[in-house]
Amino acid sequence: MRGQAGVARNDGWDMPFEAMSAVADEDLLAAYAAGDATAARTLTQRLTPRVFGHAMRMLGGDRAEAEDVAQEALLRLWRAAPGWRMGEAKVTTWLYRVTANLCIDRIRRRRSGPDLDSVPEPEDEAPSAAMGMQQQARAEALQRALDQLPDRQRQAVILRHIEGLANPEIAEIMDIGPRAVESLVARGKRALEAALIGRRDELGYEGDD
Repeated sequence: MRGQAGVARNDGWDMPFEAMSAVADEDLLAAYAAGDATAARTLTQRLTPRVFGHAMRMLGGDRAEAEDVAQEALLRLWRAAPGWRMGEAKVTTWLYRVTANLCIDRIRRRRSGPDLDSVPEPEDEAPSAAMGMQQQARAEALQRALDQLPDRQRQAVILRHIEGLANPEIAEIMDIGPRAVESLVARGKRALEAALIGRRDELGYEGDD
């Protein structure tokens, strides 16, 4: 391991923290496996918000459980790092799959579902109180509607329309074909629309397309 770490540093891994912002996830993971603590710190700061956000949406806004899932998912990534095979999978694809599976396990253990107290992430420019309340109401309504979807539909809809991933990557994450992804997303969208259609005026969507 000492020799590997030396190779990593000689190849340019012993660089300032700021300089690693442009390094690919897979290269950072390889550097971490070779003993580079700076690479681990960079990758943690880069991936934690994405993993935590995905867990929050999957778990209905339960912050404590989302934090636990994010921590466990990243721990599994660190354990997998020494045997990681470059080119076989994207780090983010692997992490989304692990995060979703951890969330689904927790959902199945507490099927009654949590109370939703989530709030939207703060924006740079604080909205008015009325606008803030409406944004919170929209976020809560969407989360409640998502919570009513079957696990696989919820996962597909979140990955496609909230995380913004393409169908081929979603298919890899969920271990299904692209056409199955399309079907899950379409059914999930129809269910969400049906759940929210009666609340358009209440949520301030009356003028929206």
